[in-house]
Amino acid sequence: MPKLYLKKRRERPVTGGHPWIFSGAIEKTEENTASDPVVDVLDHQGRWLARGLYNPKSQIRVRLLTWEKEAIDAAFFSRRIAAAASLRQRLVSPLTNAYRVVNGEGDLLPGVIVDRYADYLVCQFYTAGIDALKSFFIEALAAELKPKGIYERSEGGVRDEEGLPPAVGVVHGEEPPEPIEIEESGHRFLVDIRGGQKTGFFLDQRDNRALIAALAPGMTILNCFAYTGGFSVYASKAGAKRVVSLDSSRPALDLAGRNLELNGLAAGESDLIRGDAFSFLKNFDEAVDMIVLDPPSLAHRRGDVEAAAGGYKFLNLHGLKVLPRGGLLLTFCCSQHVTVDLFQKIVFGAAVDARRKVQILKRLGPAPDHPVSLHQPEGEYLKGLLLRVLE
Repeated sequence: MPKLYLKKRRERPVTGGHPWIFSGAIEKTEENTASDPVVDVLDHQGRWLARGLYNPKSQIRVRLLTWEKEAIDAAFFSRRIAAAASLRQRLVSPLTNAYRVVNGEGDLLPGVIVDRYADYLVCQFYTAGIDALKSFFIEALAAELKPKGIYERSEGGVRDEEGLPPAVGVVHGEEPPEPIEIEESGHRFLVDIRGGQKTGFFLDQRDNRALIAALAPGMTILNCFAYTGGFSVYASKAGAKRVVSLDSSRPALDLAGRNLELNGLAAGESDLIRGDAFSFLKNFDEAVDMIVLDPPSLAHRRGDVEAAAGGYKFLNLHGLKVLPRGGLLLTFCCSQHVTVDLFQKIVFGAAVDARRKVQILKRLGPAPDHPVSLHQPEGEYLKGLLLRVLE
C-alpha cells in the first residue's frame, strides 16, 4: 500500500483523532500514490499511524478512515454503515422515515453523506478518494439497508475543489418517485430529491422544528427562507395564529403550499410570499411575535467569512428591530467556516446596533442523527440561537 510520511512533530493531530491531514504537514509520498487512493500514514521515523484517502489536488491531502490496519473494501464499508444505521435506530422516532444515515467524518466515513427518504437513499460523494471507492460503498449500502433505490446527488463546490465533475442519477435499484412523500414526527412532507436544496429537505432541523411547534400556539410568525415550509407546517399544525412563509423560490413556495395542504392546513396567497429576505426584512413593519431566520450558507469558502458576517448581521439586525418586547427570534447559520463563537458575536453586534436588550433562551444545533466528531470541531456546521427581546 502506498505510504505517506509526515514532517517531524506533525503527527499529533493524527494521533489525536483529527480526520484531516493538510498538505503542509506532509514530508513526502511514495510515487504509487497516483494509482491508489488509499494510503498508509507514517510519522517522520516511519512508524505507522493511520490509513486514509489521498488526493494530491486538494489542500486536505488525506482524509483518514481508520487508525487500525484493516482492509478498505466492501466489508469495511459494511461495518461502518451497519454501525451508523444501528445508531439511527436508537435515535430516530418510529414516526419518522426520513433522516441522515451517514454524516461524513461524524460517522468515520469522510467525504460521504447518505440520507434516507422513506424507502429510498440519497448519496453525496464529495471527495476524490471516496468517489474512487464509490462502487464498494454503494454495494455495502444496498446490502446493509436494502432500499428500493439509491440516488446520487454528488455536485457542488467541494467536488469542484477536488477536481471532480458532477455525478447525478440512480446508482442502484429503482428510480425514486418525484416528489417523494415522507413522514417526520407525524408531519407529512413532499420532497424533491432531484432538484431540491441539499438532498431535498433540511433533515438537520428536525429537532428545531419540534421546538417551534412547542412555542407556536397563538403566535404570529414570519418564517424567512422558508423553503418548502418545514417550520411553517410544524408551527401551523401546533396552533400558530398565522404563519407567513417567505422565500425567493416560487417552486419551493409551491411545494410549501402543497405540504401545508398535505397536513390539513390552509395557506392563503398572502401567507406564501416570494421575495428577497434581506430587502423584505428591511422594509417589514407588521406586528409579529416570532421570526425564523434560516438562510442558506453565506460562506462557502474561508475567504467568504467577512462578507458573510455582514449578511448575517444585517438579517439579525432587522429581525430584532421588528420584534416587540417579548418577541422571539430563531436564528441559524449553516456556514461551516463561521464558528459558533463568531456567530454569537455577530448576533450580539446586531442587537447592539438595533438597540435591543436580548437574552439567549437556548443554543441550537442539528438533530442527533447528524453527529459531529469531537476530534474535528470544523464539522459543527449548523448553529443557532433562540433569542427573546427584553426591551
